[in-house]
Amino acid sequence: MNNHQQNNTGKLPEVAVVILNWNGKKFLEQFLPSVTGSSYANKRIIVADNASADDSVPFVRANYPQVEILQNNNNDGFAKGYNVALKQVRSDYYVLLNSDVEVTQGWIEPVIDLMESDQSIAVCQPKLLAFDNKTQFEYAGASGGWIDNLGYPFARGRVFENCEKDKGQYNEAQECFWASGAALFIKAKVYHDLGGLDEYFFAHQEEIDLCWRIKLSGYKIYVQPASVVYHVGGGTLPKGNSRKTYLNFRNNLIMLHKNLSTAERIKKIPLRFLLDGIAAWKALFSGDGGYFIAILKAHFHVIKWILFHQKESLFVADKKIIQSGIYNGSIVWDHFIKKKKTFFEIVGNK
Repeated sequence: MNNHQQNNTGKLPEVAVVILNWNGKKFLEQFLPSVTGSSYANKRIIVADNASADDSVPFVRANYPQVEILQNNNNDGFAKGYNVALKQVRSDYYVLLNSDVEVTQGWIEPVIDLMESDQSIAVCQPKLLAFDNKTQFEYAGASGGWIDNLGYPFARGRVFENCEKDKGQYNEAQECFWASGAALFIKAKVYHDLGGLDEYFFAHQEEIDLCWRIKLSGYKIYVQPASVVYHVGGGTLPKGNSRKTYLNFRNNLIMLHKNLSTAERIKKIPLRFLLDGIAAWKALFSGDGGYFIAILKAHFHVIKWILFHQKESLFVADKKIIQSGIYNGSIVWDHFIKKKKTFFEIVGNK
């Protein structure tokens, strides 16, 4: 291990790998061995169980006595589930790790090396490849998350549904805009100082909101592709699920309202409503009524949130201009109209 992993006390920083689980026994059986086999010396592995109805907890107790278990009383989703669990975990770093992720040997070291080398890096993700096709980037974060001018998230290696083949084209560690919640390394102090994940989101895009607030507070978000993990994806809510569509559209608009300046909000949010509406009608005419209803419902709930629920969300008061990881164009225009498929075609060599 490299010397600069050691902190001021001469010890390796403690890393708590926290797996939020809900009825995921089959994933724990499949992927816990890779996590417990991680080579990083000063680590804790914790399963935070969101009131599973399967026998996940007895399985972990019986087979992995070295793994700590935290039991939440309800399934409160990704955001609240982690907030409740992490209030009980003291560590230098947290890794929010999905239960459907296979990690590779030595996956922790390069990330902690990088984060320890620059104290302004608060969050970092490894390179995410697809478990079922290990040469392809995985949807949830690929090689570092970006956002476009209208708040649509994409990543180095993934634009909308198009996931690129990994040919080493995004192998350099660099600053990005958001890190994937499937394998998110974060300084514990920063997590708590900023109030953690926004519980109103329940699930989907809450990690992008957290990263945005972290950037507004003056920290950096990074990707370290020297660390590689494989993600199954869609483990809890499969792609195409109307609840997933609803949460994605609702949470994305709420995130914009929270993190944009008032002037940008007035300019961008009505345009987003319009673009979302076009996507909804297009889906309806293609025979996908569920998609149409999910977007309609999302828009209704965004208006309701603006009118009645803003106070329940987490905001950052001192806003700073952030450039890294923001594409000033529109990926909707570039991808669907200009037919650009890859991150490189859209953003260039960044």
